[in-house]
Amino acid sequence: MPQTKVLAVVLAGGEGKRLMPLTADRAKPAVPFAGSYRLIDFALSNLVNSGYLQIVVLTQYKSHSLDRHISETWRMSTLLQNYVASVPAQQRRGKDWFLGSANAIYQSMNLIHDARPDIVVVIGADHVYRMDFQQMVDQHIRSGASATVAAVRQPLELASSFGVIETKPDQPERIERFVEKPATTQGLADDPTHFLASMGNYVFTADALVTALNEDARAEQTSHDMGGDIVPWFVDRNDCGVYDFTTNVLPEESGGIHYWRDVGTLDSYYEAHMDLVKPWPEFNLYNSQWPVFTRQSVSPPAKLVRSATTRPGTAVDSILSQGVVISGGTVAQSVLSTDVRVGNEAWVEQSVLLDCVQIGPGAKVRNAILDKNVIVPEGVQIGFDRAADEARGFTVTDSGLTVTAKGQYVLPLA
Repeated sequence: MPQTKVLAVVLAGGEGKRLMPLTADRAKPAVPFAGSYRLIDFALSNLVNSGYLQIVVLTQYKSHSLDRHISETWRMSTLLQNYVASVPAQQRRGKDWFLGSANAIYQSMNLIHDARPDIVVVIGADHVYRMDFQQMVDQHIRSGASATVAAVRQPLELASSFGVIETKPDQPERIERFVEKPATTQGLADDPTHFLASMGNYVFTADALVTALNEDARAEQTSHDMGGDIVPWFVDRNDCGVYDFTTNVLPEESGGIHYWRDVGTLDSYYEAHMDLVKPWPEFNLYNSQWPVFTRQSVSPPAKLVRSATTRPGTAVDSILSQGVVISGGTVAQSVLSTDVRVGNEAWVEQSVLLDCVQIGPGAKVRNAILDKNVIVPEGVQIGFDRAADEARGFTVTDSGLTVTAKGQYVLPLA
């Protein structure tokens, strides 16, 4: 029996406005996460671990750092016809840039024609999770459907934030209705307090996807969106299945099984980091059987040392990346990225510090995200006084989370 050929398409062209200022100078999938990674590393690692080694990444906005990360990190054996290829918007079908996620694939249809796959797996680039896509593809093939949508269970009160999947009572693996962000929906038969939300991951029979994309391109009333237009096109034809993420089984997965987070806002991005630093983390980064791959830093190992005053450097419930030096400072419930420095008697609590952030002696940071290259001068406090943080030009969310931009200047004490 011939092997099913799969092409994976990663949608990485989102502008990421809700993650500003972290996306002021980079694409959303290129935003750093968990100290050492980029968000796109989770999507690509899931595909590679699933055995899919022909992957195209469709990019558009502020893609330089993303393209550079892919080219330097995700190198496959061309001898075996394996690749991770970054593909920018090229105006192949007219003078428009990508008009939506479906239009991005439509304008890149040459990739499907060249690869000639049986199956096309389409996924987003900005979610944090582990998933074996081969299990979803196997169900898709068994079902006979032309399209399958991956679904994650979410509390009913979050229905207005997701694409909602309602299944047929007599065919629980077929989608009866797919509605984007409704005010409410019905609960599941086996769990009335939850509903099925789209994960933004899809499996298509290649020929059917090409037909749907061509139809969408000709339609007048369309937003050219995968979830808003292409999935409903298949649902209307009773040709769309659903894959329940809770049935996905991974080797050596204990803590954090079926963890999935959409980190599309500053608060959700921050909360996902706080999930990682719990004594028993909700998401397990340490599964060697399903690793998350990324570019390896050449920085030295992290170090906690005494300062000149012999005060010890300490860290509890925290992630310390390579090159981190805590010299007489204290770090708690925080994630420190590569080459961060924390000085004598400095305090960092419940915060995310990206590459090369420097915390000066006696400075205090809490409940904050500091983008790379930010220098916090001696004695300065961030995250303690909302008005003062806003006056400095920092972003402060409704929840009180303080966020600085890349290299943003922090005014020293007068």
